[in-house]
Amino acid sequence: MTRGHIPSLITRAVLTAGLLGLLLVMGRELASDPVLPFFVAGVILFVGLVAADPTLVPIVCLPFLLLTARTGAGGVDLTIADALLAAALVPSLLVLLGGASRAMRQVMWLGVLYQVATLFTVIRNPYPANLVEWFHAGLLVLGAVVAGWALGRRGYAVLGLNVLVATSLLLALITMVHAAFQYAGGDFGPVEMSWPYAVQKNAIGTVFALMAVVLYVRPAWAGWRRGWALLGFWTLVAALLTTQSRQSVIALAVAVSVLVMRRTTTHRRSKGILLAIIPALVGVSVMVQDQIRSGNEFNSFFQRVTWFADSVAIWQTDPWFGVGLRWWYTDRFPEAFQPPNALMDTATAAGFVGLAAFLILLIGTWLVARRIDPAYGILAELVLLARFVQSEFDLFWVSVQVSLPFLILGICLGAAAHSEAAKADRQHLLDKVERAVHPSGLVSAAIGKAS
Repeated sequence: MTRGHIPSLITRAVLTAGLLGLLLVMGRELASDPVLPFFVAGVILFVGLVAADPTLVPIVCLPFLLLTARTGAGGVDLTIADALLAAALVPSLLVLLGGASRAMRQVMWLGVLYQVATLFTVIRNPYPANLVEWFHAGLLVLGAVVAGWALGRRGYAVLGLNVLVATSLLLALITMVHAAFQYAGGDFGPVEMSWPYAVQKNAIGTVFALMAVVLYVRPAWAGWRRGWALLGFWTLVAALLTTQSRQSVIALAVAVSVLVMRRTTTHRRSKGILLAIIPALVGVSVMVQDQIRSGNEFNSFFQRVTWFADSVAIWQTDPWFGVGLRWWYTDRFPEAFQPPNALMDTATAAGFVGLAAFLILLIGTWLVARRIDPAYGILAELVLLARFVQSEFDLFWVSVQVSLPFLILGICLGAAAHSEAAKADRQHLLDKVERAVHPSGLVSAAIGKAS
């Protein structure tokens, strides 16, 4: 045995002894803690999926990214969607590091700009919820885009949309079952799911509206049949109407109207659907007018008017940098509410600086979606538009309501990049075949260039 082999043998012996010691310690702990084995099994499964294919983790997490149920695991109060989005982000970054398209880089820089701009309010207003929300906002935007990008870029865009649609349709059917029992009891108010978890009407209404946009756009590359897509669309619309989420109805109506009136789309669509939109908007208008005439200062209309006035007063205490993200978690102000408007929410929390970056983020991502191939860009564009419209009448920085449109944006960007790469590969293969079949032509072309 040579001297060079001795250090390597010592290293292997030390590593083996360390691994055995670690296994013995883990074995003792596993025997005494009933929860730990599940955690260890989850970690092993996670590492195995990442080693096999980094996109397997986002695929496994995908159906749960629509669930707003909360988990208190580890003492952290997160929605299931946010927790699993964080888990999906780690392997998705590996795909992103392998290369990103120009459009994807632009979206990432827009997200980074917003994070940098809101860092000022984090430094200026030091409290735990402020810092936690700064990371949370980054996860909802950048994390969702990266997870969607990984799916689209690796060729799982269709699978991703199918899983999201199937999950939303399942939630819609559960909601309509709730509605049937509620209506049978004589209660015709807004329907809110209570099983398998409790969910607020505007939260689930936003999911239904966004996924209804996906089904109505019906991108050609998804391969959906028109009849099945329309059936799914009207199922989600029916579930949305039972929730009586007015802002979600308005958002869906705006997105569908823009799509129908556009000239450049992947399918020809009848403008007859506009006749169905008008009664829906009239219904929303009637409900709002009834609230105004009621004179009840605690209904949603007058409550929003009060919150708007309070938001302006709070914003004026620090108009440039804001009073901090999630300021309503503190006792700094007697009011404790999240402003029901995206612009007011951001202005109070991050001031003019944060609001400017927020508008650049929203408008910039919309423009990026508009400039890519319409086959992929129209879906992302309309989902972002629907979310922005909805957030002008309700909360913005809320779990799935933020991550879902950016997840779909990432899927579309990744699918577009995957398509471009496939075209480049086919062209490269054709060029190789041409070189093999017509070598003389290539020689003459080279002589022509040299001369």
